[in-house]
Amino acid sequence: MNWHDLLNAIALLLIFEGILPFASPSSIKKLYKTMLETSESSLRMVGLASIVAGLVLLYLV
Repeated sequence: MNWHDLLNAIALLLIFEGILPFASPSSIKKLYKTMLETSESSLRMVGLASIVAGLVLLYLV
């Protein structure tokens, strides 16, 4: 992997992260409100699941 690949991955991350707030700002506000009300342990489990899914996807690619 080189720096070009890393920068491409970061750029794609920013694009995907920006789609929902751009397309539906009210939905993102509701999502953030729900996240504030969710327990820390539940958020950690979602984060862990996301990390594992990303690692599996990287392995498969």
